[in-house]
Amino acid sequence: MGIKSKMHQDGVRVVTMDYPPVNALPVAGWFGISDALKKAGSDADTRVVVLRAEGRGFNAGVDIKEMQATSGHTAILGANRGCYEAFKSIYECPVPVIAAVNGFCLGGGVGLAGSADTIVASDDAYFGVPEVDRGALGAATHLSRLVPAHLLRTLYYTSRTITAQRLAELGSVAEVVPAEALDETAFAYAAEIASKDTRVIRAAKEALNGIDPVDVVKSYRFEQGFTFELNLAGVADDLRDDFVASGTSSAS
Repeated sequence: MGIKSKMHQDGVRVVTMDYPPVNALPVAGWFGISDALKKAGSDADTRVVVLRAEGRGFNAGVDIKEMQATSGHTAILGANRGCYEAFKSIYECPVPVIAAVNGFCLGGGVGLAGSADTIVASDDAYFGVPEVDRGALGAATHLSRLVPAHLLRTLYYTSRTITAQRLAELGSVAEVVPAEALDETAFAYAAEIASKDTRVIRAAKEALNGIDPVDVVKSYRFEQGFTFELNLAGVADDLRDDFVASGTSSAS
């Protein structure tokens, strides 16, 4: 259990999330992703990273139960900083990052996938940002990289989800495949990238980040300010308490 990083082959490094039952990450998990991506990018032998998950879903966001079991603002501060560092480490990783998304990709999961360079998904995958139901705001920056502006607002206000197939039609998911073929497909994209001159690919990553119309890192940090306000106002605690009391799975 935890964040695992290993070299697959030919410069393809695999970072795997494994936090049963739904990959709702504790504070340490978010920082674990950041550490793994920073180490991968600083390793000259790494040419591309595949970010994947074990279990029935890619990521269900933050571990709300951990947050509500912690007194004061320690957990919310840790989760916010951890998410910021995780998303930033993917986006700023010197080599391309491929997100292999299985099952649900919710909240912080959209932050992870939306920070990546390429997304491949299983045919049962779906994406959503239910933050408003939890008294938080965030990952709109990353959802905006996946869907057009008005659809972003509709999904954000309603907490509705969108399928990987629909995102493929919109052009943000590269390929949708049966679940059993997901890893193979992600590794195929990775191998193709890894076969290029890594000096050129690393330069291309920096260049493409430099021409993004929105500063992804600063944009997400701006969003987080509103989450802090909602926490200080007590709104977020009320809604998170309701969520924990309901006994609902974080992936529902």
